[in-house]
Amino acid sequence: MPITDFLRHNSAAYGNEVALVEVNPEVLERKHVTWRDYDLIETTDPEPYRREITWSVFDEKSNRFANLLLSRGVKKGDKVAILLMNCLEWLPIYFGVLKSGATVVPLNFRYTSEEIEYCINQADVDILVFGPQFTGRVEEIVPSISSGRLMFYVGEDCPTFAENYRELTANCSSVDPMIPLSEDEDAAIYFSSGTTGFPKAILHHHRSLTQSAEMEQNHHGQTHGDAFLCIPPLYHTGAKMHWFGSLISGSKAVLLRGVTPQSIFDTISNEKCTIVWLLVPWVQDILLAIEEGKVKLEDYELEQWRLMHIGAQPVPKSLIRRWKELFPHHDYDTNYGLSESTGPGCVHLGIENVDHVGAIGVPGYRWVAKICDEQGAEVEDGEVGELWVKGPGIMTCYYNNPEATMETLHNGWLLTGDMARKDDDGFIWLVDRKKDVVISGGENIYPVQIEDFLSAHPDIKDVAVIGLPDTRLGEIATAIIELKPEAQTTQADIDAFCTKLPRYKRPRKIIFADVPRNATGKIEKPKLREKYGATNIVEFENEA
Repeated sequence: MPITDFLRHNSAAYGNEVALVEVNPEVLERKHVTWRDYDLIETTDPEPYRREITWSVFDEKSNRFANLLLSRGVKKGDKVAILLMNCLEWLPIYFGVLKSGATVVPLNFRYTSEEIEYCINQADVDILVFGPQFTGRVEEIVPSISSGRLMFYVGEDCPTFAENYRELTANCSSVDPMIPLSEDEDAAIYFSSGTTGFPKAILHHHRSLTQSAEMEQNHHGQTHGDAFLCIPPLYHTGAKMHWFGSLISGSKAVLLRGVTPQSIFDTISNEKCTIVWLLVPWVQDILLAIEEGKVKLEDYELEQWRLMHIGAQPVPKSLIRRWKELFPHHDYDTNYGLSESTGPGCVHLGIENVDHVGAIGVPGYRWVAKICDEQGAEVEDGEVGELWVKGPGIMTCYYNNPEATMETLHNGWLLTGDMARKDDDGFIWLVDRKKDVVISGGENIYPVQIEDFLSAHPDIKDVAVIGLPDTRLGEIATAIIELKPEAQTTQADIDAFCTKLPRYKRPRKIIFADVPRNATGKIEKPKLREKYGATNIVEFENEA
């Protein structure tokens, strides 16, 4: 069944119940908005602190947008891009595109004008839906993208080069167009995070979306009584596919904008959230806020919170140990995945396997995995190789990129580009990205292992390890360390801490600086290599 059938079911079964809530804490206290991912977002007029819609209104709004698209001649094979911040309109627009039979193309809210134009062209986008935070960036590229393309604007004060989404959909039929859809038809194009280069367009069929929903509920047991706090951006497969667990169970989800530890706990308490998906930087911020007394757990209603899970990047064991000390009653899960595998869950730890924290886990629901050498042969347990996965959520292809598709898909298997090993219990441990492995003096050094070790240092907030050029060794491991506020740790302190590592794994250079992460929490190592790689590493001094 297509993913749209779940929405139809919820509208019929739970029509008057709340489906989505949007919370905007920055409306009350804008000084709390400190997360760097919002730096590119344009200031808009204040929005309501809280908005909500029911399942029947959700379904109705998706029908109206589908009918608007159909009235403009949209057909199967056409592409509709969404460039919006998380908001109540986001998901009804997404489902409206699917109900029209078109293919939906979510775009990263951090894209520059140049990147927006590139992705629109790469995905052959026919229609762009955008919000007020992006008017300036879209206006810059209107001369080059407007020919033959429609643009719908979601918000107040519609610019002259676009049409008003709200006015148009208000005059469209709310009757479901019931366009027939099959599992094998195109559904969505997601763009890769771009941490290893310019983003690639990843095409998925409807089967992938349904699989991700059924897998999410299988892994985390969402029931109709749950309430999911969704913080990451909906353009990414991670947030969307975790929310699919709410869709399949007909339960409430809360979209939180403007992320701080205080706003997270306020929302969990006020909205009675039971499931929260966090990224490593947010967990770090929360633990620090609790340690410093800025967040007092007794001030919040948290008894109903049953599950915290993390994905998108390797998770230091020390981080979860600290979390479980504060929240011993929480179930915990780690979710591994790629946009090419419809996001999180093709490998997952499983809430029953908390004793294996540090591993990414075992193959997820309906998935299989193996670890292979350069020739594609499986390696022995304990040996490092590339992780291959296979299942019903694998992408169809990299759209308009057959060369990259051939490099990544082999006989139904997806080559993840991640180096991993399997232990004697069958659990998979992520070692590092294949492209991030540092070869120093002939030795393979896996940065994730060093990052995990350094994360246990009490003064380190975040850390990234990269390889930088060295005339004698080829590359040397360099640690970029972001210290906690007020920490006075020196390079000598870090060097002493690292004596517990084998000598060849010890960072040869320490740089104290911010660790950049993208909107899904992944370390942006290309930026670090670009910043530090052009100069001979021995000339660097620590940055304050």
